[in-house]
Amino acid sequence: MDWCRYRFRCVWRLAAPPDAVYAVLERAEEYPRWWPQVREVVPLDETTGTARFRSLLPYDLVVTARALRRDPASGVLEIGLGGDLEGWARWTLTPEGPGTRALYEQEVEVHARLLRLLAVPGRPVFRANHALMMRGGRRGLAAEMKEVARRASTRGGGRATGGPV
Repeated sequence: MDWCRYRFRCVWRLAAPPDAVYAVLERAEEYPRWWPQVREVVPLDETTGTARFRSLLPYDLVVTARALRRDPASGVLEIGLGGDLEGWARWTLTPEGPGTRALYEQEVEVHARLLRLLAVPGRPVFRANHALMMRGGRRGLAAEMKEVARRASTRGGGRATGGPV
């Protein structure tokens, strides 16, 4: 087993249609507004940016992300990651009743020196740290989707698409 490799998978159920959720998730530069553990996102060009994350542990991870797949018709957003984490992450959105099932998958290898040094004893803590980050993201996105719907209803626009405000 490579102690520096991680595979994560989680499902979020959201009370918003997939197209509205997709519209929010595709704007990565806005993640820090609603996802507390995403501290900073800096676009570099149309398909690449840097991001800084920190959950419960007092340690920042910095990655360069590049878009690999943006497919609104299929509800898929996928990025490649480099830097402190190398690998990929993907959202797959599907309708579920009146809402959305958002599947998040990630496969990465840790390159951050300290985390590699602590790979064996720290693995359970790192996994728990990631779970807390994802919990914060789910809560933040659910609140963001309510806000998107509220703004759409006050504009009299009916359906909330998550487009420009």
